[in-house]
Amino acid sequence: MIGLTVGIFLLILSLTLAITYWAAKRTNTASEFYAAGGSLSAKENGFALAGDWMSAAAFLGFSGLVALYGMDGSLYAVAALVGFLVVLMLIAEPMRNTGRFTLGDVIAERMQSRHARLAAVVGTIVVNLAYMVPQMAGAGALIKLMLGISYDASIVLVGIGMIVYVLFGGMIATTWVQIVKAVLLLAAAIVLVVMLLAAVSFHPLTLFASVEHTYGPKMLMPGNYLKHPLDVLSLFMSFIFGVAGLPHIMTRFYTVPDARTARKSVLWLMFLAGGFFLVTTLIGFAAATFVGQPAILAADKGGNLALPLLAQYLGGGVGTLGGQVFLAAICAIAFAAILAVVAGLTLASSGAIAHDLYVNVIRKGRVSEHDQVRVAKIATLAVGAIAVGFGLLAQGINVGVLVILAIAVAASANFPIIFLSLFWRRFNTAGVIGGIAVGLISSVVLALLGPAFLQGKAIFPIVNPTILSMPLGFMGALLGTWIGGRNPAHEARFDAFSFKAHSGMVVNKEQ
Repeated sequence: MIGLTVGIFLLILSLTLAITYWAAKRTNTASEFYAAGGSLSAKENGFALAGDWMSAAAFLGFSGLVALYGMDGSLYAVAALVGFLVVLMLIAEPMRNTGRFTLGDVIAERMQSRHARLAAVVGTIVVNLAYMVPQMAGAGALIKLMLGISYDASIVLVGIGMIVYVLFGGMIATTWVQIVKAVLLLAAAIVLVVMLLAAVSFHPLTLFASVEHTYGPKMLMPGNYLKHPLDVLSLFMSFIFGVAGLPHIMTRFYTVPDARTARKSVLWLMFLAGGFFLVTTLIGFAAATFVGQPAILAADKGGNLALPLLAQYLGGGVGTLGGQVFLAAICAIAFAAILAVVAGLTLASSGAIAHDLYVNVIRKGRVSEHDQVRVAKIATLAVGAIAVGFGLLAQGINVGVLVILAIAVAASANFPIIFLSLFWRRFNTAGVIGGIAVGLISSVVLALLGPAFLQGKAIFPIVNPTILSMPLGFMGALLGTWIGGRNPAHEARFDAFSFKAHSGMVVNKEQ
């Protein structure tokens, strides 16, 4: 059985490595390494964005939360559906028009300041690492289940895989691995849902009735995990505003040729990922019914293996050929999914270090294309090593919860400075630094003091700190702007910046 599992796993892994080899031959310039040369179509980028968004949190974490906590887990999935509305309506087009490779490009274009770019680098790296840790934890749990090796060895294996993807293939490889992974995930979800519906004679209400009979009516009501009255509001605020502050998502808008294509790619994403998120409730309840909460908790106390265990059950059960094949296929697809996501996060982080910090802050733009790519690859190794270290510490925590906390940090630190840079004339470099500093510190501290980490001993009562930390981030940005003072020359540049952000054209200064 182990040989069959390893065979399926290696087959899917070989496919992704073949894509990386193909992409490596087409990755020579900085634009190709960071942004795939800006040549992707709306459909290609939409599938890649969907692959980014359908991460370990969706495939493992959300279904695990539903299996353990019922409708509270469903709220996470529903909130994910609305996460891109702000991006579609306010952020996608200006980001594409004012940046080149990184989130820091947009801030630097607005502020014309290396200090502002440096603050954006800090926000990018902290958010990316916070988002990367749950992906690593999910992958570690999967490999441990699938191959029978230790969690620590699994994390190291994931780290090596993501470094290979980014180091040799850059954004081209990461994009096409995401596209393949999105197709595989959607196909696996369809098969899984059809099989679980067949198990209840295609009467979904039978499934809900079974859950109520086994675990009581509370399982179908909110309040099992999100206990504070403001938890749901804070959760939705995290998604609605946090997605616009995720660097690895935002940098995808540089991979398309124009702003119109960027907007269309968001529509593709919402269509593809929306359908995927809708079925996580069925998958979670089916896991609770057929596998059982005790078995789910025994496999992983965070509930992250509910879906793979359900796949094993629907395939015929433990020890059967069908169960082992379906388990191996689901685990391998999920592993490829996580590898692709962490590769995108690693690429965004290495871009911030190499392009923003090294090229534009330290070397002031005087760097050759070859040297920039070389530094980016060195940064990839460093980011990969740090991600492995943090991943080792995250064993046993539900990855869906960790991902939403990362999005809360993005909503509190990155979103305020992006929004104010795009829409407030007076906003200045001191405001960028104040917003990043207050948003990061408040969101991280409140998250660590909350129920997600301290459980019954929580000091801060709300799971997702966005409801407090995001206003604090805006207050930090406003206070910093006030302390920095008025600068007429800086404010005069806003009209040209705003025109470029919303039209894609540059003001002719000679007119």
